Amino acid sequence: MTAARPLATPGAKMMYLIRRKPATTREELIAHWFANHMPAVIARSVESRAAGKLYAERYVATLFDPKADRAHDWDGVAQLWYERALPRPYSAHGEPPTDTFQEKAEPYLPWATREYVVMDGPLPLYPPTLNPPFPCTRSGFFKVTFLVGLKQGADCSDLFDHWLDVHVPNVRQTMAAIGGFRYVVSHSLEPEAETYAGMAELYFPDVSGWARYREHIRSDGMEQWVDTDNLLIFYSGTEMVGIA
Repeated sequence: MTAARPLATPGAKMMYLIRRKPATTREELIAHWFANHMPAVIARSVESRAAGKLYAERYVATLFDPKADRAHDWDGVAQLWYERALPRPYSAHGEPPTDTFQEKAEPYLPWATREYVVMDGPLPLYPPTLNPPFPCTRSGFFKVTFLVGLKQGADCSDLFDHWLDVHVPNVRQTMAAIGGFRYVVSHSLEPEAETYAGMAELYFPDVSGWARYREHIRSDGMEQWVDTDNLLIFYSGTEMVGIA
C-alpha cells in the first residue's frame, strides 16, 4: 500500500538565504542579525497584523555552521510563514540597507515555498525571562539542511512527485529507524524562477544520528532529477526564533 502524501502547511513559507559580504565576519553578521534586524522584522509584523495587513505568523532563522571547503556559500536562512506568498520585490532587500545587518549582508531576495512537515518532532523553546522573550535562540539538536537544484533538462513536476511519493517515505522510514525526530520539505512555488527547487531539513538529537542516517539511507532514484553536483548540505545546531 502506497503511503499517503504529507499534507502541505497552509499558506506560504518564505525563505531568505543570507550570505555575508566578503569583509564581514560570521560573528558580525550573527550579532547584527539578532540584535538589529530580527527586532525590526518582529515589530513590522506586529504593526502589519494590527493594521489588518499580511503579516508573518512565524519567524525562524537557522545559522549554518561554517565550512572550510566551501567557506562562503550561505551563512544561514530566515524562514517566515505567511497566509499567502509575498510578491517578488522590484529590487533585493538591502538595496539600500535599512539597518546594520543589511550593511553586513549581501542583498537578498525572498523565495516562496510550500512546506510539508513530514515528521513533527518537538523543538522546545525557552524564551528569556530576564530580557524580552523574542528574539531568542534554541539548540540541543543537530540539523542538516539540503538545498536541492533541478538537473538541467529535468522536469520539476516529476521531481516533486517523486520527492513526495517515493523519497519522503524512504527518508521518513530511515529517520524513524535511526532516531531522527523531525523532517521538513519545502518546494518552490515558482521553481522556474529560482536557483533551488526545494529544501529539506532533517533534525537529529546529535551528530551521531546523522552518521547513522548516512549508513542506512538507500537510493530511491531521486538523483534522476537532482543536480547532485551542486547539491548543498549545511549543518547547524542553533536557530534564532523571532515569532513562535
